[in-house]
Amino acid sequence: MPDLLYVNPPDRYDMVLIPAGPAIFGSGDDDPDAHSDEMPQFTAELPGFYMGLYCVTNAQYAKFLTEAKPSDSDLGSCILLDSDCHVVKRADGYAVDDEERYGDHPVVYVSWYGAEAYCEWAGLRLPGELEWEKAARGDDGRKYPWGNEWDATKCRHAGNRGSETTCRVWEYPEGVSVWGLYNPSGNVWEWCADWYDAGVYKRYAQGDLELPASGEYKVLRGGSWYDGAAGYFRCACRGIYGPAIRNIRLGFRCARGL
Repeated sequence: MPDLLYVNPPDRYDMVLIPAGPAIFGSGDDDPDAHSDEMPQFTAELPGFYMGLYCVTNAQYAKFLTEAKPSDSDLGSCILLDSDCHVVKRADGYAVDDEERYGDHPVVYVSWYGAEAYCEWAGLRLPGELEWEKAARGDDGRKYPWGNEWDATKCRHAGNRGSETTCRVWEYPEGVSVWGLYNPSGNVWEWCADWYDAGVYKRYAQGDLELPASGEYKVLRGGSWYDGAAGYFRCACRGIYGPAIRNIRLGFRCARGL
């Protein structure tokens, strides 16, 4: 475990301090995997914040639902209790269908609204995409959490999952980020707070870090067990989905201001 941990009381969620200071974001045009919406590469300074060491788990999300007691309509907007979800409704609340096997897997089938609802209950928030990127790649602009070269053994993806989908949130410890985050690449795509703006990195590079005020899609980061191409697992890669979408590739981790 890294130093400077904060354990969030409602959900016993482990978080680590990402210190204030400058970091490198985005991709240069010399990266063959880069997309135009993650260009140019630039340096910006962010305040310090706490970031979850791992994605929110099935067990944590079941606890939230049990305590929050959402209506049927609110539940449906948060999470799809599909047979592959592993969070199930019980007479006395919610639980994991096989706690020993799936309790510490990342919760999936959660919409952006469902991630926001969890954060509100826990007294946390979703990370901004620049916060996510700094936490995942460090301050030196590395391409992947572990360095600049793709290593297929260091995260969960379509090429090494076998017959499985997600893995436990503590797996692939050799692929952690410089600050100790588990699975910032692979396992599940992670919701960020931001609306997606295809040209926002060009504005950020000019020093204007104001977040997009509106949009049609929300930003996701990190790649998932379903993806195979190395480019999806780069820390600068920006995924997008509508905020109401719920599917088996989508999860989230939480952040907290100082």
